[in-house]
Order: sequence, then structure tokens, then C-alpha cells
Amino acid sequence: MATKGNLGDSKTRGSVSLFIIFGLCCFFYLLGAWQRSGFGKGDRIAIDITRQTDCGVLDNLNYETHHDGDDGATDDSKSAVQDFKPCDDRYIDYTPCHDQMRAMTFPRENMNYRERHCPPKEEKLNCLIPAPKGYSTPFPWPKSRDYVPYANAPYKSLTVEKAVQNWIQYEGNVFKFPGGGTQFPNGADAYINELASVIPMDNRMVRTALDTGCGVASWGAYLFKKNVITMSFAPRDSHEAQVQFALERGVPAVIGVLGTTKLPYPSRAFDMAHCSRCLIPWSSNNGIYMMEVDRVLRPGGYWVLSGPPINWRTNFQAWKRPKEEFEKEQRKIEEIAKLLCWEKKYEKGETAIWQKRKNYANCWEKDSQRTMCQPANAEKLWYQKMEGCVTPFPETTGQDEVAGAPWIPFPERLNAVPFRIYSGSIPGVSAEVYQEDNRLWKKHLNAYKRVNKIIDSGRYRNIIDMNAGLGSFAAAIESPKLWVMNVVPTIAEKDTLGVIYERGLIGIYHDWCEAFSTYPRTYDLIHASDVFSLYKDKCNAEDILLEMDRILRPEGAVIFRDQVDILTKVKKIAGAMRWKTKMVDHEDGPLASVKILFAVKRYWVAGENSTTSSQ
Repeated sequence: MATKGNLGDSKTRGSVSLFIIFGLCCFFYLLGAWQRSGFGKGDRIAIDITRQTDCGVLDNLNYETHHDGDDGATDDSKSAVQDFKPCDDRYIDYTPCHDQMRAMTFPRENMNYRERHCPPKEEKLNCLIPAPKGYSTPFPWPKSRDYVPYANAPYKSLTVEKAVQNWIQYEGNVFKFPGGGTQFPNGADAYINELASVIPMDNRMVRTALDTGCGVASWGAYLFKKNVITMSFAPRDSHEAQVQFALERGVPAVIGVLGTTKLPYPSRAFDMAHCSRCLIPWSSNNGIYMMEVDRVLRPGGYWVLSGPPINWRTNFQAWKRPKEEFEKEQRKIEEIAKLLCWEKKYEKGETAIWQKRKNYANCWEKDSQRTMCQPANAEKLWYQKMEGCVTPFPETTGQDEVAGAPWIPFPERLNAVPFRIYSGSIPGVSAEVYQEDNRLWKKHLNAYKRVNKIIDSGRYRNIIDMNAGLGSFAAAIESPKLWVMNVVPTIAEKDTLGVIYERGLIGIYHDWCEAFSTYPRTYDLIHASDVFSLYKDKCNAEDILLEMDRILRPEGAVIFRDQVDILTKVKKIAGAMRWKTKMVDHEDGPLASVKILFAVKRYWVAGENSTTSSQ
């Protein structure tokens, strides 16, 4: 094994680094050239650049010579990793924590059976989830908003069930999404423009939205036109593959439901929330679901309710329920809204809009029956039961002051110092630390681009950051061509997800010892910085990597950033999962203990049983 003393002077080290970078550029371009597009054609960007690039240096490059623990030596029997076999084809769309058969063993009351129920350790699959035959890389955005290859999610039931509502149509070898919805069969644009007459979307003040019971997420898809990013969720239920369709379209979405546990989002996260015939019983359980929406809405945020019971006097016969039921339901919703001090701003047709108060000044003493949540419980969210109480806001000193700081338009808020930081809510994170974090991640991203030059070309639309910190990676890569799901691990030292939302980004809490709430093959690029150091003594690295493989598209890319000894082990496991890998130095040079491991998942589909590993 070579030692750092073999590296020679700084000039020699610099030359080696340049050869490494050039060789890896060729590596990613060639892999890009193999990728399938929506109709099975090669990636034109990658092909064009490959034709112009001399990759001959890659054949003779032995980059391992200056990495401790990565010198190309054959593994001994103690460290060898067995190749992972493909799972049975019936697991093509397996969602471990939302498995339909397991769900049916849990109570149906309050949608408990549609919540997360993960398999015990002995029931976890130790195999690779196959892609369906004919799988192809989704179309680039914005074409992906309107078209999805049929082979990627071959489920036609919604084309029949929602035919008159313009949700989805089947045409040849693709699904077409006309942009309709149950409450906007004539298209999302007109519906969104109606909402924008009340909600300040056009002046860039509204940036983050939550869509509860999202269907195929056309509302979120078309909100991108107004530079609004939407976190959409829906259960895995009889509406087959609705969240899968959303992600295939390039729209942020997770499998989820308003049931018995708190939503995995911080308090004061969203600028607006939306329900379009989402079938959530807002008036039941003493208003607990509206209280949960209130918790995640920012002071001054908006709630849109579209569909029953709004305008029940006109529509109760078409809705085929007694008018007395609708009258009671709407009256209860109005009462809960008053209890929450929401102001009704609009009602027309079947759409109503409320605005959450911006502080306590004008309603604190209006209703003595209001029960306030304990501040200590406000951010205890993971698998925690919803509470029938109102989440307190930060205190204000004036009647017109917005609790939690005034709204800032986007993109200005992306790099402004968030309230949670300058108010001291995140211990150890000052404005200076935040600004330095931004600077560092711009530097890191530039280094990534020197290796994978298509990282922000539009090739990777759906990106997930497994350990997002302050969201600075997502801020650095921000582009209309892509979006980032910022994950803050539940075991992270600091709870920073609120900061991420204050920046105008989206994210979610998650424990990577369990499966993520998504379908297989939903992310184009995974960023994993210090993930395996964080979980080193918490759960098996193989389980985390198998989950990464499940959610990564064929020919999707992964960027690991971690200590070299950890990445050496990760590299061995990745090779047993049919991933191509290359490790490179930290941008500060080979003496840094942190390294970067680039990986690309090979293309293979159900029925291909070859398990040749690639290291």
C-alpha cells in the first residue's frame, strides 16, 4: 500500500489530481451516453461531449495509488462482500414502510393503517429491487411534467377512474398529464391564477407550499411556473401509483397521510397549504387535522380548501349526501378556523381561502378555550402523535410585527440569514457560521462539477440530500432545472430543517435506519455527506446502501462525502450492488482525510439475473 510519502512534491500531486479529474469526467460522460431517454434514445448532451473528449487517459490511470485503504489490492476473506442478488420481480414497486399487505394488519381508524409501518429486521429484503422491463429515463423537465413513459409505472386504473377530470391519459407508450384535477378539470393554470388573486404568488413572497392528498401532483407541477416549490403527499391506496406518477413527472412528493402522527415537517414551514378534494375529515377529531396544518403554516400563511363542503348549498345533491351533513361540516370548519384565529379571505364556487394570523396581538384573548401546546413538544415529531392544541409562535413586541420575522421574497431569502439562526434558536450556529457554510458548499459543488459536469445540466431533476445540514448544498445547486429533497436525519445533532424552510427550500425528517417514504427509482442524484459517519453505530451500512439503491433510478448518480476508511467500506458494498465507483481526493488535496466517492447505478431490469460486481 502506498503511503502519503510516495506522492512526491506538490507539483506531482497537482498533476495526478488533474489526470484524476479528467479521467472521471470521461467516466461520467460515457455513462451518460449509455443512459436511456424517454423513448430509449441516448442522452444527447452526454453523447456530444463524449465525441469531443479523449478518454484514453482513463485506461492507464491508477488513481488508487494515493488513497490509504484504496490501493486496488484484493480483499481478504474477512472484508469481501457478496454480490447482492436481484429481488423477485413482484417487488418492482416495493415500498417497505408502506407495504399494502402489512398495512391491512393495522387499525383503519384515523387512517392509521396508511401511515408508516416498517418491517422488522428479520423481514427486510437483502436484495436489489429491479426496474420493470422497458424502463427508461424520464423525459427532461418541463416535458416530464406532461409525459411519463408507460413502462416506468404501467398502471392504467387512474386513466379510467379519473377520465372526466383530466388527471391522466394513456397514449401509445406514454402517459399524458393534461394538467387537470378533480377541482380544476379545465387545467391547473386557471385554478392557480384564481388563487393568486388572493395569495401573493406573483410578487415572489410565497415560495413553499404543502399539498395534502395531492393525487398526481398537478397543482405542484404547475406552481413551478410561479417559482413556488410544493411538498406533495398522498397515501399508497386504491389510487394506484399517484405519488409514483408525481415523482416520474419531476415533482416533489412523498407517500404520506394525515392520520394519527405529526407530519414530518417543522413548525412554521410552509407559506401555504392546499387541499383539493383531499378527503381529509377536517371537521372531525375536534379539529386536530386543522391544528396540524396550523402548526406547519408560517405566521401569515394561507390555507386553501377546495371541494366539499364548500358551497354545499349548491352542490349537495351532486355530492350525494344529505345537506344537513355538509352544513354541519362546514360550520365546524369555520369554528375551528376562528379558534385558530384564521381570517377567511375568499370564498367563491367550491374554493375557500383562510389566512393564518401573523401574531397573537389581535386574537390572544378571544377564546379562553384555546389549548396551547407545550413549547418543549413543538419539534418532537418523528412518530409522535398529533396533539389537540395550538402551536405557539415566537413572541412579538408590536401589533404589526410578523412572528418569526417578516416574509422575504424568493430568491432573496435563499441566502438571507434565517430567523432561527439570528434569534439563537440553533445552538452553535451563528450568522457567521451560516455564511461560512454557504461558502464551503459552493466550493464543494464546484469541485463536484469538475468531475461530473452534467450535474446541473438538467440530466438530474429529482435530487435528495440525505444529510442536508443548513441546506447549503441545495442553495448552491438551486436551479429551475432541478429540486432537492433536503433530509435532516432524526439523529442529527442539530435540528436544522426549520432553517431550510426559511431559506425557501423543502425537506423532511427521516431516520435512514428505515426505508424512505417513496417508491423505487424516484431520484436521479443522491448526495450523502457524512451519512455513514453519522449512522456508524446506529444501523447496518448495507441496509442504508440497499435503500439508496431502491430509490435511485437506473443510471442515476451518487456523491458520497465522508472519511476515507468509511468510504473504502462503502465502495466495496457499492461494487456488490452493480454500481460503478471512483474515489477522488478532497478539493483541498490528498492529505485531507475526507474523500469523495462518485458512483453510478448500472442499468438493468427485471429478468436480468447477472450479478457481476463492479468496483
